[in-house]
Amino acid sequence: MAKMYYEKDCDLSKLDGKKIGIIGYGSQGHAHALNLKESGCDVCVGLRPGSANQAKAEAAGLKVMSVPETAKWADIVMILINDEAQADMYKQDIAPNLEAGNALMFAHGFNIHFKQIVPPADIDVLMIAPKGPGHTVRSTYVNGKGVPCLLAVEQNATGKAYDIGLAYAAGIGCARGGVMETTFQDETETDLFGEQAILCGGVVELMKLGFETLVEAGYAPENAYFECIHEMKLIIDLINKGGVAMMNYSISDTAEFGEYVSGSRILPYEETKKNMKAVLTDIQDGTFAGRWIAENKSFGRTFFNAKRAQLAKHPMETVGAELRRNMLWGSDTDPDTASN
Repeated sequence: MAKMYYEKDCDLSKLDGKKIGIIGYGSQGHAHALNLKESGCDVCVGLRPGSANQAKAEAAGLKVMSVPETAKWADIVMILINDEAQADMYKQDIAPNLEAGNALMFAHGFNIHFKQIVPPADIDVLMIAPKGPGHTVRSTYVNGKGVPCLLAVEQNATGKAYDIGLAYAAGIGCARGGVMETTFQDETETDLFGEQAILCGGVVELMKLGFETLVEAGYAPENAYFECIHEMKLIIDLINKGGVAMMNYSISDTAEFGEYVSGSRILPYEETKKNMKAVLTDIQDGTFAGRWIAENKSFGRTFFNAKRAQLAKHPMETVGAELRRNMLWGSDTDPDTASN
């Protein structure tokens, strides 16, 4: 069983006198910076020159400096920009400004685990990974609650990395929801697998195929959208609250019977498990990481951009956009706040 920590296990005073630099001010960056500031921490946001987020951060009362200045100023540097941009920024702007005894932090283990970033041995390297979007990290903190997070320590040069990590988790409100200890390897591999096999890859393909099957059979696209896509959130909300048992309690017996007789026809157990294991193997042996790194560095994102454009034109997306415009209760189309 994984070890869990809560607020009673965290000493926020371990951050007293520590200067915390938050690199990036996107979804996670703004939440970490504001939550830490309101927890009484000394925070600075590090941004590239001309960043569109500088005005937002300053309007929120945060100190803003360039990334190199922030890395030199800070005792703790939390990198919260996209995975694919982290390695270059680290090498150019952060590594030259680190000092022995500093702490380098991440919210995802990709660049450390796949050795795109190799920190010096005399600093702490750790991860605090909230299990929710940044705007949820922020909104739950404001409401006196918190989302759970993962804690991992890759290097404990000072002997104080766990204390710093737990204090940081308390500062952003995650200790209210629970802090689970893990490793950079386990977080990276399970996170990538969950995204690819279930949460993003698996779910999107399942919804798309269901939509296409109904439309090709002559049913209205709007009907197909409601049945195969719109209701997905309603079902997942039930599972989040009380597991599959709550979903089955809430749906009709007819729907539950259909779950039992048709689920394995859509996703044959042995074949699906075999494919999932192949996806996991590609993640574990670095095949996926190598492909993603090459996609960004060598191929100009040609595959990525083509697939994104193709999805945008799919009737599932165009029909859904039109329907959502007329849903008064679902009119929040800002992807940064829609999950709150």
